[in-house]
Amino acid sequence: MLTIGVDVGGTSVRAGVVDVDGNVLDTANTPTPRSVNALETAVARVVKELAGQHRVRAAGLALAGFITPDRRGVRFAPHLSWRDAPVADRIAERVGLPVVVEHDANAAALAERHYGAASGAGTSVFIAIGTGIGSALLLDGELYRGAFGVAPELGHLRVVPDGRPCACGKNGCWERYCSGTALATTAVELLARDPGRSPVLRRLVAGDHGRVTGRRVAAAATQGDPIAAAAIADLARWLGEGLALVADVFDPELVVIGGGVSASAPLFLDEAREHYAATVTGAGRRPLARIRTAQLGEAAAVVGAAQLAREAVLS
Repeated sequence: MLTIGVDVGGTSVRAGVVDVDGNVLDTANTPTPRSVNALETAVARVVKELAGQHRVRAAGLALAGFITPDRRGVRFAPHLSWRDAPVADRIAERVGLPVVVEHDANAAALAERHYGAASGAGTSVFIAIGTGIGSALLLDGELYRGAFGVAPELGHLRVVPDGRPCACGKNGCWERYCSGTALATTAVELLARDPGRSPVLRRLVAGDHGRVTGRRVAAAATQGDPIAAAAIADLARWLGEGLALVADVFDPELVVIGGGVSASAPLFLDEAREHYAATVTGAGRRPLARIRTAQLGEAAAVVGAAQLAREAVLS
């Protein structure tokens, strides 16, 4: 059975035809429009493009936002135009296929459970570290969505009272200290204090702090830039701090680290593991979760959304 997974992101809509083994057989993509009608037209276009070339049975949409428990509606998506919208029914009507909707971190976690780093794990947590933090929880291999479909929002756990402001409206959220955005923010703060200690990063951004990004900080760190290395160390510390909180609440056997920042995991993951092991409640007297990086990369949300569509058809 072939199904289509669609990753509806803030800048692009990426779709793929996926088989039962998690292989992406064909892809289509388009820029993400701003208005509701244009967005739904764009999603329908990539689905119909692929459905016209393959015998597919259903489609799944993955996006960052609050999804209704029945996985048919979108309550709120911060980077998209949907608000309390029956998205699955609208897209299904346009494309003539069954459609389900899921949070993108949930979809990626499910893909890693079936085909990647979380294969065989019972209780696992998926943490996608990118612009912010997306997260998912699997209990006995099944996604846990909470009573209202929005769990778990780990990126918005408050780790620093009165800390850095977050787009969610709170201050001091974990993702403000552990994300690609946080990595850039920390580097800029350190540059302001001692710009002379950053020959590589200052060259990469031509002295313009507004051009500092997480990717550039990571690149500078690999070249031995002291400021970039210090920013990476700060991210590692906050990742370990957050992992300790996650372990205290969920006690998972496995944590999978995904998202764009995970590509730089060799720079920070070992240090994060050490901080987690030292910070978790009962340190030294309890088993620790295994911590692995995701295996499916950018395809994870597409593969997971397609898997959810397949499950919906078979149920």
